[in-house]
Amino acid sequence: MEKNFEALIASYIENKVGVSEHFLSDELANNLKQNLFSLNEQSLLKEAGTGNSDAVAYDSAVRSDSIYWLDKKHNNPFENEFFKHIEDFIRYLNQSCYTGITGYEFHYSLYEKGDFYLKHFDQFQNNSSRKFSMISYLNSNWKPEDGGELLIHQEHNNQKISPVQGKTVFFKSDELLHEVLLTNTTRMSITGWLKCD
Repeated sequence: MEKNFEALIASYIENKVGVSEHFLSDELANNLKQNLFSLNEQSLLKEAGTGNSDAVAYDSAVRSDSIYWLDKKHNNPFENEFFKHIEDFIRYLNQSCYTGITGYEFHYSLYEKGDFYLKHFDQFQNNSSRKFSMISYLNSNWKPEDGGELLIHQEHNNQKISPVQGKTVFFKSDELLHEVLLTNTTRMSITGWLKCD
């Protein structure tokens, strides 16, 4: 476990974008994926917006995915296992890097064929509590022709990241413009933020 945590932190320090190929086990990723499928079948996913509750906007020309917020109140065993993994990572991050993270929030994100999310930052203009962004992918048989890569814009070179199951990406929420490229098949992830209140 700590090996995957260290991989995420070390690559972040080197490149401003942390990547761990196996942050989530296949078992946990598969269980989370099945839970996402079940939620979608129950029509519980909602159109994703931009901005926070004080200034939320919905524009499918900017963002076209659907989301469902994870919450301990759901008492879902797989969501709870994911939360424990995140809490273990936060402890490791705070101890090793003195980041002072005090909370987190995560949602499922579902992109259907033709969906995308244009360039954006993750930190709100009216609220700076989001410090780090984390995206964990749930796509077991992803192929290059499937599209839906995360494209991170950096000063000297852009980084394109494939949404392969188990992989987690980690970067500062206010620092890097990024986008989700057009997806040609169903694309699933858990997206969230580590916060300082």
